[in-house]
Amino acid sequence: MISSLRQPVVGISGSDLLLRQRHATLIKARSFLPSLSREKGQRSLVSVQKPLHIAASLGVGNFVSVKSDDDKRGDLVKCEAYEADRSEVEGASTPSEAAKKVKIGIYFATWWALNVVFNIYNKKVLNAYPYPWLTSTLSLACGSLMMLISWATGIAEAPKTDPEFWKSLFPVAVAHTIGHVAATVSMSKVAVSFTHIIKSGEPAFSVLVSRFLLGESFPVPVYLSLIPIIGGCALAAVTELNFNMIGFMGAMISNLAFVFRNIFSKKGMKGKSVSGMNYYACLSILSLAILTPFAIAVEGPQMWAAGWQTAMSQIGPQFIWWLAAQSVFYHLYNQVSYMSLDQISPLTFSIGNTMKRISVIVSSIIIFHTPVQPINALGAAIAILGTFLYSQAKL
Repeated sequence: MISSLRQPVVGISGSDLLLRQRHATLIKARSFLPSLSREKGQRSLVSVQKPLHIAASLGVGNFVSVKSDDDKRGDLVKCEAYEADRSEVEGASTPSEAAKKVKIGIYFATWWALNVVFNIYNKKVLNAYPYPWLTSTLSLACGSLMMLISWATGIAEAPKTDPEFWKSLFPVAVAHTIGHVAATVSMSKVAVSFTHIIKSGEPAFSVLVSRFLLGESFPVPVYLSLIPIIGGCALAAVTELNFNMIGFMGAMISNLAFVFRNIFSKKGMKGKSVSGMNYYACLSILSLAILTPFAIAVEGPQMWAAGWQTAMSQIGPQFIWWLAAQSVFYHLYNQVSYMSLDQISPLTFSIGNTMKRISVIVSSIIIFHTPVQPINALGAAIAILGTFLYSQAKL
């Protein structure tokens, strides 16, 4: 029972006290709560379903003259009770929980939307300008420049790092660079939907690497969830109309690289107080430093210049917008995903990542008119279902 007592402030002067002593009368105690005992044929007047609020007021009266017995009744304590809705008691924490859910929902919606836009523009760029090493470098360079400007202007607070931080970040950056380039190479050779179907098999790589290289063990449901993941990816690969081995291997290498990135990140970043946004910014800067010399060695300025002239002649100035958009949106969607990790559990993030992949696959098929056979769609659905079951089994 929750009760609240309301009593108005009463001013009493010295003369009042003197008169009170002279004319004090005995006031009998009166029960102001209904009886809790049950008589035959009666019901209790007190509700146990809702909290009971008690409001009390105290009347002191005017002590200038002696009061009659009837007048003294005004000096008794008046009590009133009323039942309150449970929402009055429990509603205090509701706004904060609702606000948190709304915030997470905004994170997810923004993350998915940015990822879809990135994949669309990235594929447009790669179709007109098939140089995945350069486009990967430009994506990292754009994100690094955006964050450096944000730190310099005070838009974002610069992280406090030390040599130990960058040392622990280096293997993470290597794995991130390999995964990023491999995924871009894959999308330059095959449809966006096919790349993401194969990338939905990342949980299988995670379990196998953790089991055989790190010696970790998992519950039986986790191993069983790998069957639809592997089977669905295999079915989608076999029935893919525009199958390309380089594209397939690029997606597989990307899966393996991102698994190692996650492992290195967990081991190396324990105890590091860097926000998700700044952590990804530092990761982008270090990955850019690693990738640039390899991009120059593999493709080189001469190939880039020749491809640029071809793309501009075929697409026109709009190609510059495509290139800028894919670079900006790549950084933004990754930044939002790392920021969301600060707000949600890894399980929720994993489920969100699965739903993100579905949105990318569906949107890319619609926008690029990708031909899909029913058996191919079935394989994709099985693989994605397996990914969802995997996330649930790890709970």
